[in-house]
Amino acid sequence: MHAVRLLFAGPRQIRFEPLDLPTPDPDTLLVRTLYSGISTGTELLGYRGLLDPDLPVDDRIGSLGGTFRYPFPYGYSCVGEVERSAGTVPPGTLVFAFHPHQDRFLVGTDEAVALPAGTDPRLATLLPFVETGLQLSLDAGQVAQETVVVLGLGVVGVITALLLQRAGATVVAADPWAERRSLAASLGIHAVEPEQLPSRLPSGGVPLVVELSGSPAALAGTLDLLAHEGTALVGSWYGRQQVELPLGGAFHRRRLTIRSSQVSTVPAALTGRWDVGRRRRVALALLGELPLRALATTEYAFEDAAEAYRALDGREPGIVHVALRYR
Repeated sequence: MHAVRLLFAGPRQIRFEPLDLPTPDPDTLLVRTLYSGISTGTELLGYRGLLDPDLPVDDRIGSLGGTFRYPFPYGYSCVGEVERSAGTVPPGTLVFAFHPHQDRFLVGTDEAVALPAGTDPRLATLLPFVETGLQLSLDAGQVAQETVVVLGLGVVGVITALLLQRAGATVVAADPWAERRSLAASLGIHAVEPEQLPSRLPSGGVPLVVELSGSPAALAGTLDLLAHEGTALVGSWYGRQQVELPLGGAFHRRRLTIRSSQVSTVPAALTGRWDVGRRRRVALALLGELPLRALATTEYAFEDAAEAYRALDGREPGIVHVALRYR
């Protein structure tokens, strides 16, 4: 069995590589890919060469082994149909899998997520973003009747803002791009330019700022927005980009907290009620509840992937989320 995968060959360079697939065993599925989503976080950093080459990609997921040293495959949002199965998942089943961009691939039965009947495969590529937004909203803690700031209105920023609103927060979001602010507003999110934030917030500051812009310079500005003992929750991953923070008297005297959030684990404080299985089940339900079609803006054929990355890297207008189409 033959397949073709995408490789990051160097900074802003990709290439395609043919490979042979072994015959699947009873615990493995052969999946024919329909769509795979591109991340503007880790994936775009990898495309740009802004990740530590010796950093493990993700040792929790078998298909994402190795490091970010070129050449390497990447991608973690494949949706396709089961083409061959000797186990309990019948051929024709629509599944999601954390797997690099590849037109056909093998995945363990226990690693494939069967999608509900009627699921749009294009929208299902947003499942990792929904799960990330869900984890951010859980890490945010009790937000009912509080004003919360969300910085950055990419896919994760919009989803997180919507989930925080569902949890009872008054969300004020900010993004420098007018078209992103307009999209957020169309979904019921109050969005302003970053410079306008101080005038749109309570005079004493806010208890929580969620930083999702991906910009190293953005985090420093969040500290002035926080109330006494407020928290900056950082969902952005900056890669090898340096972050400078003003950690002088105001930071210490106001007892501010800077805390990271990451979807690869469930924090210890939540393990009595949440695990990865529960979080994924909730994320699957949210696929049918959140207005994700507004975020699924752009598709490119798999063979035109180089154009897709150039468009994302160049921040072409109108693009929020890009998926590669395989047929």
